[in-house]
Amino acid sequence: MTTTHETRLLFRPTDSQWGYLPEGPVSLGPGRFSWITIQTSPSSEQGALHCFDYGAGNTTYPLPGRPGFAFPTASEHQFLIGLERSVVLFDTDTGKLETLADNIDSHTTGTIINDAVVFSEGLVFGGKDLEFKQHKSGLYFLRRRDRRLFQLRRDQLCSNGKFIRPLAGDRYELFDIDTPTQKVMRYELNVATGELSAGSVALDVAAVTGFPDGMIQVPGRDEVIIAMFNPEPASVGYALRFALGSDAILEAWEVQASPQVTCPQLVENQGETRLVLTTAAENMSPERLAEHSNAGCLFDGPIAVESIGDQPRVDW
Repeated sequence: MTTTHETRLLFRPTDSQWGYLPEGPVSLGPGRFSWITIQTSPSSEQGALHCFDYGAGNTTYPLPGRPGFAFPTASEHQFLIGLERSVVLFDTDTGKLETLADNIDSHTTGTIINDAVVFSEGLVFGGKDLEFKQHKSGLYFLRRRDRRLFQLRRDQLCSNGKFIRPLAGDRYELFDIDTPTQKVMRYELNVATGELSAGSVALDVAAVTGFPDGMIQVPGRDEVIIAMFNPEPASVGYALRFALGSDAILEAWEVQASPQVTCPQLVENQGETRLVLTTAAENMSPERLAEHSNAGCLFDGPIAVESIGDQPRVDW
């Protein structure tokens, strides 16, 4: 039997453009998290980094391009960001950008960087075809020790939720969603050689309404929480908990009047762990926006876990 929770409206962007395509929440410490707006309208090529404080509210840092992800680093005020076709370090105090890798997806056109996962050895990130038509974007590993970039795949349509965990030696287990396939794929990544194994299906959610978008691992369990992006009219949106290898829904979080749920994340606030969810107003007509009045808002809900899991601040 599925346990269902109601979420609460946490934040409504005062400027509606920041609610067009929110994604990627990451904990910044107790009571704080960052998130991004990928772009502000269908034709926009600018987005933003946001830092949310449960007590003080939201601070926005406009960016000179569309971010696919943003992670805090070990350096105060510095974020690792996938921006258009580059990976950069961004200083929120000065606005300075330092490029770590560029010319991403140089083998093709019409793609930008999308979702990612950071870990002690570096960064794994993918991209998306802006027209959502061709499986042509890459999946990449940026190794931290020497800032070397490896292309792992070149057949992604819209690379989204990821998490990674260690195996033995230089090998890591990578879980990755290419959203239109509606599957969570499992791979082995060798960080010494920059090679990725053939994939296997870890979870198939094709029977669930909507498309799998952002994903996190449930700390200490062989389970995931996936945000479901439903492009069709619906009174509620969902984030769902699954055990890997089973399509049975173990737990659900309902999001009222915002069916396009994009990303989940665990955040601590006042000694309690909360599940934060971003949602999007992407491609909604004025009529649909009136119907889905919470589209683009952030929500949070209760969750029974012992920690927020591994959200490292890596020194680059």
